[in-house]
Order: sequence, then structure tokens, then C-alpha cells
Amino acid sequence: MDRFRVVGGARLVGTVKVSGAKNSALKLMAASLLAVGKSKITNLPAIADVEYMAELLTRLGCKVEIDNIAGEVTIDVPKELGHRADYDLVRKLRASINVLGPLITRTGRAEVALPGGDAIGSRGLDFHINGLAEMGAEIKLEHGFIIASAKQALRGALVILEFPSVGATENIMTAATLAQGVTTIENAAREPDVVDLGEFLIAMGAKISGLGSHTIKIEGVSNLNPATHATLPDRIVTGTWAFAAAMTKGDITIENGRADHLEMPLDKLVEAGAVVTTTENGFRVKMDKRPVAVDVATLPYPGFPTDLQPMVITLNSIADGTSIVTENVFEGRFMFVNELIRLGAKIQVDGHHAAITGINQLSAAPVVATDIRAGAGLVLAALVSDGITIIEDSFHIDRGYPDFPKQLQSLGADVTRV
Repeated sequence: MDRFRVVGGARLVGTVKVSGAKNSALKLMAASLLAVGKSKITNLPAIADVEYMAELLTRLGCKVEIDNIAGEVTIDVPKELGHRADYDLVRKLRASINVLGPLITRTGRAEVALPGGDAIGSRGLDFHINGLAEMGAEIKLEHGFIIASAKQALRGALVILEFPSVGATENIMTAATLAQGVTTIENAAREPDVVDLGEFLIAMGAKISGLGSHTIKIEGVSNLNPATHATLPDRIVTGTWAFAAAMTKGDITIENGRADHLEMPLDKLVEAGAVVTTTENGFRVKMDKRPVAVDVATLPYPGFPTDLQPMVITLNSIADGTSIVTENVFEGRFMFVNELIRLGAKIQVDGHHAAITGINQLSAAPVVATDIRAGAGLVLAALVSDGITIIEDSFHIDRGYPDFPKQLQSLGADVTRV
């Protein structure tokens, strides 16, 4: 197993370039199943999860070619698709659930193992299952698989989500593209990744309106065509660099960073004392003093992203003052706090609230990454610690951050893979 070795005390200064969004690229790859022929996804992040999704699509019968130098993937989808996604791959990649909608609407059947992915708490699939059932799919859980069938074509339906689930919105939207009639998703997720997926589907010939709002309408068509689409920049990686600048009293220019996708996190950084300015194709974050503690509550977009919760907790752990961070999306996110406490942070967790008392500096210790964002948060925590921190299970970080150590080195950090 790889580990990251981080020497504390660095001030991060320089420029980083953000690649395509993990949470978008994987869903775009899954959506390519909807059209026979060659679709191409560009601005692809060079991360492990892309390889996992490529293998999953290959097993379903596609020919997948990844060009890491060009940052793109070509997916040649056959007329006759497989319909089974096995656990050995699905357990590594929660986004594999996104093949459910395309498979059921194209082939009339799908068998997808219940997914694994990050250890951040319960992420039930009831919203996915109920939405597809409203459209006429018969779904059961058996031997660890979601088994879905549709003896006749799916039909348009009104689907009202109890929670604006990103994954459920995406699965229902992709299934609805080839359904008969009009499907309306109420309380739909508004995340930029959902909009990106919708724009790819429209490029394939889908009829979709309301992207970015709480009401999305999809008028089913008889078939879709392959398309080429550029993945939007990764807002969570962008936000990670923004917090890295603030907590190391650094100065980072983030190329391709979309400030308009991070209004709430950037507002919190300004509240903490950072200076945020726009640039020609991104923005710059500069901090000259110790951060001021900020209260945060995670919420679906456009609220504060749950994926940046470890970063704001780390910032608050070395900030001036006390703060409360409330987790409203994934109850398991606070697993990360136990590792941060090992670095000397003063944090008390009560239910879905974390009370943080800032200290001047964290202290180095061995820690373990439990998920992608927790791992990145621990790297940032190690940068503001005294001494050398070893971060175990760094493979989690590689699933979401292309060559994280190399990019940190370019900003002046002493971070190596061992």
C-alpha cells in the first residue's frame, strides 16, 4: 500500500490547474451506454476511479480506450449490451450505480451489485429504486444485487424526490431519455455535475429542460446518438486548493477553477480572512494571517458541499476562535474527526454537530485516510502540523485527486509517496 509522507510547515504558493470533475466524468461515462457507437469524454481526470468505470463498461461489452496524455476516453457501445455489474468492481466505485438507469431503459434489464465506495455513512438507494419503479420498472434486491426489469418500455412519470439526491436525479434522468412520454423530477438535485450530465444527454439528442433548477423535465425520444463532451472542472478539487491556500497562509492561483460553483465555500474563506480575486481563467486565494474560525452547515448545492467538510474542519482546527460545523448530508463524515484528533485537534462531536476550538498548530502523527475527501483533508492538516505525518491508505486520495503529491510539490510542499 502506498502512503503519503508530509512534512509540516509549508506555505503553499504558486499556480495549479484543475482537471475535469470526478463526480461528472464517471456519470458521463455511464451515460454513454445510452447510444450505440463511439462517444468521447474529454477533460478527463487521471484518477483511479476512471479506470474502474472503464473496466465496468468493458465488462458490459463496450470497447474503452483511455488516453491519459490527451485526457480523454472513447467508449464504443455495442448494440447488444451486457446487463450485469459485479460486486468486485462495484464495491470500489459507488458511481457504478449510474449504469442502472441507462441499462434498464436500453436493455429492459439490469443487475447491479449494491455499491461500495467511500465510508461516509448510509447512502440508501430508495430514491433511485422508487423513481424507476414509478416509470414502470420492476425492482427487487436479491443476493446483494439490485435486479431491475422492464417488460415494456419505461413510461414517463412524475417523480418527487424526498431529498435532492444527485445519484437518484441522474439515474432517473438517464432512464427517462428513452422512456415513452414526459418525466418530471421534482426536488431534483441542482449540482453542476447534474447539469453537466444533462448537457451531454442533450448533445446526444435528449429533450431536457430545467437543468440547474428543482424541476427537470425529460421528454422521451426513440433513440440517442453518440456525442463528444468536455467534463466540467472539478469544484471539489478547486475548493480543496482554495482551503489549502487559506490554512497555510499561502497564495494559490487556481486555473480552470469555477468560482461561480463555489460561492458558499469562498464566502466562508473570505469570512475567515482570505482574499479571493478572479483571474482570466480562474481565481486566486491569498491569506496573510491566521484564519478566523467560521461556522458551517453542509447542504445540497448551492449550499456548502459535504465533500469540503473535512477541509473546513481542518481550517477551523488551526483557526482563531471556536466554531460549529454541522453535517446535514452524510452522517459518517465525522469518522475523519478521530484522525484529526490524533494530530492534536480539539474537536467534540455531538450527533451531526462538531464543536472545534482552534489551536496554533497541529502535531504530526500517523493517520489513516478513510475516504477521498478525508484523505485530502488529512494532507492539508499534515501541512499545518509540526514534524512528519504519514498518511496510510492514500489510495483513497488517488481516486479523486490526480497526482496530489506532485501538485503539492509544485506549490512548495514536501510531500512524497512512499
